[in-house]
Order: sequence, then structure tokens, then C-alpha cells
Amino acid sequence: MSEYPVRRNTVLLAACLVALSGTLQLVVAVSTVTLVLVTGVEGILGLGPAVFLTSAAVASLPAGRLMDRFGRVPVIAGGFVVGAVGCATTALGCAADSGLLVGVGFALVGIAAGTVLLARAAGADMYPAERRARGISYVLSGSLFGAALGPLVFRPLFAGKELDADALVVPWLVGGAIMLVGMAIVLLVRPDPQQIAFALGGRDGHARAPAAPLSELVRREGVPSALLAAFVSFGVMVSVMNLTGYVMLDHGHHQTDVFTVISVHIVGMYALVLVIGPLIDRIGRRQCEVGGLAIMALSTLLLVWADDLAGFALSLFLLGLGWNLSYVAAATELADRTAPNERGRLIGFSDLLSGVLGASLALLGGVVYTNFGKTTLALAATAIAVAPVAWVALVRRRPPAEAFEPVG
Repeated sequence: MSEYPVRRNTVLLAACLVALSGTLQLVVAVSTVTLVLVTGVEGILGLGPAVFLTSAAVASLPAGRLMDRFGRVPVIAGGFVVGAVGCATTALGCAADSGLLVGVGFALVGIAAGTVLLARAAGADMYPAERRARGISYVLSGSLFGAALGPLVFRPLFAGKELDADALVVPWLVGGAIMLVGMAIVLLVRPDPQQIAFALGGRDGHARAPAAPLSELVRREGVPSALLAAFVSFGVMVSVMNLTGYVMLDHGHHQTDVFTVISVHIVGMYALVLVIGPLIDRIGRRQCEVGGLAIMALSTLLLVWADDLAGFALSLFLLGLGWNLSYVAAATELADRTAPNERGRLIGFSDLLSGVLGASLALLGGVVYTNFGKTTLALAATAIAVAPVAWVALVRRRPPAEAFEPVG
């Protein structure tokens, strides 16, 4: 495929995730407290993350369908525009002490995140099956640099300031500006990765043909167990990640410490991504799905004893590492078993299920933490991470070349 600028497109898509990841660090660090500060109601600490995660989940499936129909680039660019508007709306809500505006802003930023994160489908498009996990990993590696961007940009904006609603206005406006940079970058990607995928289609046995309905895609061999692994790994990861900021503040840590731990978490999610992609291609999707879920269970169990900065950082690092392993493996499996004009909708459907679980767990986790404390919250997250391991490990899967049946 030397006639296509695969390397250039991969770098640009990774740069898009630098922008998204930088802004999402702000969301993770302050979404739990923004609505509380604006409304004064402590019992809704899980509502901010829940609105964000639900919106991201709901947007994923229609965004995936649009990608399959119109290509990856225009949809991702549109997602960035929505994110910029969402950040500006949240800033306005903080300035006006309007919980409604903050909620609308969170919803729009969530829609942006659910759309732009589908860039990993574009990464899968540009690489053959035997290197597909690497392609996804190369694109996701941009989020590692976003982990550095977040503290670099946002920590100075909070330094020396009392955390109140007014102090959040400028950070949210800066987040909107970063989203616009992401939009400009993705518009440089060409040709559209889906075009490259169709060119690769003959080699992988996925000819250009009418897309199968979603009801058929979810029944293809290997898809249900991969969906479950993606569903649980993402749901547990984002719910614990979003609640950790409030838990740390409640245990006497400063907001700047939260940014540090979230940065360590994102390093866990992406620092080894260039190693994990080839590992998945080499040892198999299923083995990495199971291994990743096991690491996540260990990480949430460690939260029982986490109290100082190092303890929270270690737990969140392992949470990110386990998610990376299981989720990239599951996404690769889903990409393996779809044609280019089916891939967006199936990965979008995976994100829909994952986000709904994450939002539900964030909302429920806020109630659990408020009423029962950190230990109960950590043990519940551990149980959820462990629950699907046996089925994912034991279910039968034929190679995609045998299980995939093109629509004629």
C-alpha cells in the first residue's frame, strides 16, 4: 500500500487524539465537581460524568453509521466542532451559575468524545489484518501526548486559585480552543482512510458489498465475546477514572494532585500502546482481552488500600494498562470481522454499550461512595471486571477468514 500516505495519515489521526485527550483530562479532573460547585448539591457528584458518558455512548452508533456512509474525516471533524461548542457552553454555565448550561455543555463534549474516539476505526482501515492492532495502537498513541498536554495547559490555570465556579470558566474556554485545533488537523487527512480500507479489501477477503445489518454483525462468530470484553473494560475504566477525582479531593488531596494522577492513568492507558499493538497481533486477541480484564481487576482492588498520592497513581496506572490491553484487543477483533462499510457501526455499537455501562456505573458509583465509602466502591468495580473473564476465555472462535461471510 505504498501508494497511499498511510504513515502521514496515522500521524495526523494520532495528533487528533492528542487534542481530544488534552481536553478530556479537564473533563475527568473537574466534571464531578463542576456541577456541584455550580448548583451547591453534593449528592449529584456522579451526574456530570454520567451526562458526559451517556452522551458519548449515544453519539457513537449514529457517528459510526455516518462514518460508514460518508467517510471517517468529515464525521471526526464535525465531532471536534461540537466539542468546541460544548466547552464554550460549559464555560458560560460556570460564569452564569447555570446547572442547565453546564449539563448541555457536558452533553456536547460527550458527543464529541464519542465521535472522535472512532478514529481508531480509521486506524484499523489503513492496515492489513495481520498488522491491524498496530494500526489502532499507532492512532491511540496520540492520547499519550495528550496526557502531557493536559497538565501543561491546565495545571497553571488552577495553581494558587480557590476552586470555585468562576475559576473553571477559562479552563473550559481553553478546552474549546484545543478542540478547534483538532478539527484543523483531521481535515489534513487524505485520502479518507475508508478508501484505503476498500483498496485493502481484496487481500482481507472483504470485497465492496452491501453492508450487513447490525443485527447480523453482532451475531458473527467472535463478535459477542469481543463486545463483552470491550463493554466491561471500557465501562469499568471510565467510571472509576471519573470518580477518582472526587474521591481524592474527599481524602484531602488538592486539585493539582488529581491532574497528576489522571496523567499517570493516561500514561498507563497509552504509554505501552506501541508495544501492546504488536503483542496483540502476535499472541492473539482473546488472550489479551482476558489478560487486560485481570489487570483491571487488580487495579480496582488496590483502590481499597489507596490513600496517598502514590497509591492512587499506581491503581490508576494499572487500570489504564489493563484497559489498553483488553480494549484494543477487542476493537481489533471487531475490525477483523467486518468489512470497511460495516466497521464504523459495529465499533460505534460497542462504544454505545460501553458508554452506557460507564455512565451507569459512574452515577451508581457516586451513590455507593457517598453512602458506603471507597472500599465498597473498589470491591464492586473489581467484581464487575472479573465477571466476564471465564466466558471470554472459553468461548469458541474460528479465525476471521473462516467466520466472516461477505454479503453477496
